[in-house]
Amino acid sequence: MRALFLFLLLAVPLGSLATPVAPPDSAGAPTAKHWFHPRHLLLQTGGGIGMVAAGAGYSYWHKRVSTDVLVGYVPKRHAGSKLTIVTLKASYSPVRLPLTADWQLTPLTVGAYGSYTIGLQNPGEPNQYPDDYYWFSRTLRYGPLLGSSIAYTAWPTSSDHSRSLAFYYELGTNDLYLHSYLTNRHSLRPSQLLTLAIGLKMNL
Repeated sequence: MRALFLFLLLAVPLGSLATPVAPPDSAGAPTAKHWFHPRHLLLQTGGGIGMVAAGAGYSYWHKRVSTDVLVGYVPKRHAGSKLTIVTLKASYSPVRLPLTADWQLTPLTVGAYGSYTIGLQNPGEPNQYPDDYYWFSRTLRYGPLLGSSIAYTAWPTSSDHSRSLAFYYELGTNDLYLHSYLTNRHSLRPSQLLTLAIGLKMNL
């Protein structure tokens, strides 16, 4: 709850930095945003990328495609050491459905992610173990994502611009979970492969 409060508190000034109110050009139309300014901010919990993760991203193709960078954190009491997880995520949302004048549903989002974990107690050193001792990377994870979201779209910031705040969830898995299931189908249930993320996405 504290992280959610800080996210909402910081979203307005951060959004102002990311999307400054541009003066109109000679024809009276607002100038375009700079390409390097993020188009949205994110805050989530779970999903295998940190107890809490925050980041920013870009949207393309009428906001159907997104790429995001997030930094997550896991406290020492939950992992034996403090972990920082850097994640790159890409997603595609083919359909958006208006529910009311102010609310919009995105029923399906598909995507993939890759993450790198910093702070593992024993990440391994070159030649520490035989080559076939750990077939997988202990710091890199990647896998598919599936989710949906609902957004409040009527958050005006000026006479010609408004932000939206989306509540989303994502179900995911990763390469290590999938390999464990495929080699231990009688011991693991499909539900044990999944991670759940719940988050907020603010379009600027």
